[in-house]
Amino acid sequence: MGFLILLLQNVSVEEKLKNAPDDNYGIGLFIGSMLPFVVLVIIAYIIYRYNKKRMNND
Repeated sequence: MGFLILLLQNVSVEEKLKNAPDDNYGIGLFIGSMLPFVVLVIIAYIIYRYNKKRMNND
C-alpha cells in the first residue's frame, strides 16, 4: 500500500522548477517538500518527551 502511494506521489522537482512562473515558486516548493518531514520530527519529539516523562514518574 505504501509503495503504491509512493509511486503516485513521485514528483519531478526539476520539471516543476523549469515550468515555474517565477523564482518565488522554488522557495514555496522547498518549503512544501520540507514541511511534512518537519511535522513528523515534531510529532516524534512530542511522543518521545511524553513517554520519557511517563517513565520517570513511575
